[in-house]
Amino acid sequence: MTTPSMTTPPRTIRGATRQPTRGRPADTVRGAAPELAGGAAPPRTTPGAEPARGAAAPLRHAPGGTAPAAPVLVAVGHGSRDPRARATLARLLERVGELRPGLDVRLAHIELNTPLLDTALAELAAEDRDAVLVPLLLAPGHHVGHDLPAALAAAPGLRARVAGPLGAHPLLVEALADRLAHAGWTPEDGASRTAGVVLASAGSRDPRSGAELRRIAALLGERLGGVPVVPAYASAAAPTVPEAVRALAARGRHRVAVASCFTAPGLFASRAAAHAPWIASEPLGAHPALARLVLHRYDRALCAATRERELATV
Repeated sequence: MTTPSMTTPPRTIRGATRQPTRGRPADTVRGAAPELAGGAAPPRTTPGAEPARGAAAPLRHAPGGTAPAAPVLVAVGHGSRDPRARATLARLLERVGELRPGLDVRLAHIELNTPLLDTALAELAAEDRDAVLVPLLLAPGHHVGHDLPAALAAAPGLRARVAGPLGAHPLLVEALADRLAHAGWTPEDGASRTAGVVLASAGSRDPRSGAELRRIAALLGERLGGVPVVPAYASAAAPTVPEAVRALAARGRHRVAVASCFTAPGLFASRAAAHAPWIASEPLGAHPALARLVLHRYDRALCAATRERELATV
């Protein structure tokens, strides 16, 4: 499905403060699929594509072949007391807007920061707009499976869907590997018998979350040349980062880097980095690969809506 674009790109991201764009890395992402490399066109529908979840109501399609405005992309962050977190997500959404000119991109939070998700959804309902909620979360869990669908259910009349979490995807792995390289990881480390990586994330009691982080760790290990990558968690799950570091050391891997699998700075990211015996990467932040992944999840949700509408007419 091709998302229509407007002739004039928006100048600001709703719910975000515009930040300077100087000093950002280039937008080229190595290893990205061709349809994602430019960020300009949604992917074609493929068999077995992941369905979007949590639809409050079907997204509209205009009669007579006319193209309606593209649904608003609402990027949903967790929220943090760290003031850097909101500013980082604002920069990420600026990148998303640059990749898809004309798309209405807005930021919302589950807690702690404004705008809160229920406020953002109420505004969309008042504007009579369709929306796709893209969780800025790394794996399935309570927030994706419960909080976001519940927020949609509490917004009567709003036509919206919840996309999948960012999850195990080559674009996420590209961002993780690039952040590690900026922290000091080299190709020689990937071939070393004494190096290892701890993939640090927030953690969840949902077993699907742990399974997804293990998939991300496996993909990152392949990307780094076969080095062992052990997932670890800041809360709610085991092992912790210090436990994962000790497990690698027991295998003779004493040169251990911590890969920060967080979308933005915050308490958990800082704690994980503090336990790094060697280097620790920065959170994913406004990395260009992460911006492309946000658009990919948005596009997948739109493709799922199209398939459902087509099946309903059969």
